[in-house]
Amino acid sequence: MTSEGAQQDGTGSDAAGDRTVRVVLVDDHRMFRTGVQAEIGETGRTGVEVVGEAADVDQAVTVITTTRPEVVLLDVHLPGGGGVEVLRRSAAMMADAERPVRFLALSVSDAAEDVIGVIRGGARGYVTKTITGTDLVDAVFRVADGDAVFSPRLAGFVLDAFASTDAPPIDEDLDRLTQREREVLRLIARGYAYKEIAKQLFISVKTVESHVSAVLRKLQLSNRHELTRWAAARRLV
Repeated sequence: MTSEGAQQDGTGSDAAGDRTVRVVLVDDHRMFRTGVQAEIGETGRTGVEVVGEAADVDQAVTVITTTRPEVVLLDVHLPGGGGVEVLRRSAAMMADAERPVRFLALSVSDAAEDVIGVIRGGARGYVTKTITGTDLVDAVFRVADGDAVFSPRLAGFVLDAFASTDAPPIDEDLDRLTQREREVLRLIARGYAYKEIAKQLFISVKTVESHVSAVLRKLQLSNRHELTRWAAARRLV
C-alpha cells in the first residue's frame, strides 16, 4: 500500500488526530521489520511511532522493558522461545493498570495452535502478514484502546477454543517444544526435506537439523518416522 493509498483510506494523521501510539516491532527478519517501519512508522502520517525493534526473545524483553510502548507487534516464531515466551516474561507489564503494554501478534503463520497459544499468553489480537499497512495501523490503534483484533479467518479459531465448555487439553509433550521447533516438526511430518524446510523458514539446513535433534530428544523419539506418527496422532500434520 502506498502512502497515498493510506491517506486516502483515512489512516493518516487526520484519522489519528494528534494522538501518537508508541510501538515496538519484534520479528527475527530484519527486512520485514524495515518494511513495517517504512509502511506504518511515518508518525506524522499514521500516528504510529516505532520506538524500538528486537529480533529474539531476550532483545524483545529488554527493549519492551526499556521503552514501555503501548503496543508490541509480535512475531510468533522467534529465537529463544517464541512469542509465547515474550508474553510470559512481559506479564507484569501487561497487567500494569496505569501503563499497560498490549501485544498484537503479526505472523506469517495461520495455524490454530499458534493463534490460540499467543491469545492464551495474553496477546490482544492476531493478524497475518498479508495485512495492508492501512489495516495494520487501524489494528494498532484499536489494540492500544484495549480492543481485540483478529484477521477474519483466525477469529474462528479463538471463538471455537474459548466458547467451548470443554477446553482443549494441555499437551505437556508439545509444550516442551519452542514455537520454531513446532514449526519444523509440522513440516517434517508433512514429508518436507531438510533443504525445503530451510528454504521455507529462511534458516540454514544445519539449523533445521539442530531443531529436529532437539524435537526428537524432547519427545524421546528415535527418528523422523516416529516423529511423523506422533504428529499425526495429535492432528498436527
